[in-house]
Amino acid sequence: MSAISVTLACGDYDRTRRLADGTVRPEGLALTVLQMPVEEIFFRMVRFGEFDAAEMSLSSYLLSLDDDARGKFVAIPVFPSRAFRHSAIYVHAGAGIERPEDLAGRTVGVPEYQVTAAVWIRGIMAEHHGVPVESVHYRTGGLHDPGRVEKITLNLPATVSITPIGADQTLSQMLADGEIDALYSPRAPISFTRAGGQVVRLFADARGAECDYYRQTGIFPIMHVIAIDRELYERHRWVARSLQKAFEHARAEVSASIDDVTALRYMLPWLAEEVADTRAVMGSDYWTYGLTAANAITVDTLARYSFEQHLARRLFRAEEIFAPETLASVQI
Repeated sequence: MSAISVTLACGDYDRTRRLADGTVRPEGLALTVLQMPVEEIFFRMVRFGEFDAAEMSLSSYLLSLDDDARGKFVAIPVFPSRAFRHSAIYVHAGAGIERPEDLAGRTVGVPEYQVTAAVWIRGIMAEHHGVPVESVHYRTGGLHDPGRVEKITLNLPATVSITPIGADQTLSQMLADGEIDALYSPRAPISFTRAGGQVVRLFADARGAECDYYRQTGIFPIMHVIAIDRELYERHRWVARSLQKAFEHARAEVSASIDDVTALRYMLPWLAEEVADTRAVMGSDYWTYGLTAANAITVDTLARYSFEQHLARRLFRAEEIFAPETLASVQI
């Protein structure tokens, strides 16, 4: 059988690079990897289905599912992007916001209401800091470039207050000017580094807050999954496991050598110390794929937040939103 041609759109990461350069080749697939900014990948995949497989926001993927957990795409439990998000909350220094609880009643910018980072932040603020989702007024729009809109049509109740910003406005500048009180953003706003101290992080010791959150919950937030076009998946269901195995192979190679200091492969002078500090908090294998017990808890938490925030159609369970072939172990 000749290899099936598959185009994969994915960000440029250490854990995916061996797929992009052809060092790791999925079984039965002639893989073409397109590397581009994730915002572009998400928009083109969600709106137009341009790729056979693509990195996708976990939040957007949940919104693509119908009541029976079917949709245009089928995800595999590969998580190319994970990130703690306490460090993604920015506030205007003059807004009088010193604690998470101070966000209640304030105006907060988000690129889109449904972006995964914002879902995580709102969920964490509500569950761990007593800031109900409905207590905040949200302004949506582009971070640095005007004109960003929700890529997915939302059906939100009137209790959720959302207003798009002006056609010529950006969230970064509005935060610097004090036109919004805070910002939930996975990408750091330019105003954070250029506004002369007008924009600061809510958590001064964001790393400490994130370590405490991990120790308390065991959750390393998942941002993105890999989604396969459902039509391709239905024709060749083996593609799901083939891609999963290849992603895992590429990840494992990097994980095994991440602290090799013979010649530093990353521009981090204290790479070994940074890796050691991370392992002291999170263990030796902290960036895992597959629906492990910890990953299932993490996915279930995001799915619950999505439902509670009036996004997901129902409360999905982790085991029902991924290709079933990727959840079973092969016994040899």
